[in-house]
Amino acid sequence: MRLPLVKKTKPLTKSKTSRFDRLVARYYPAVYSFASQFTDDPKQAVMLTHDAFTRTRKQLKNRRDERALASILISAVIRAGLAPA
Repeated sequence: MRLPLVKKTKPLTKSKTSRFDRLVARYYPAVYSFASQFTDDPKQAVMLTHDAFTRTRKQLKNRRDERALASILISAVIRAGLAPA
């Protein structure tokens, strides 16, 4: 009796995208809550939160200290909210 050949597959590796997705899931509620209090407009709060995560994603490539991430995100919301439209 012959056993069927099994193809070897590469092990799954964690990518930066999955790391970023985990960080979004972890921090999104707090950042959105802050942005909604900052603007009093739900649509603007979503835009500020999205902008904060977009800007932070670029910085995450070099940053190893995830504990500082919350303050970076809040700072990004404030900067985006204060910027002229």
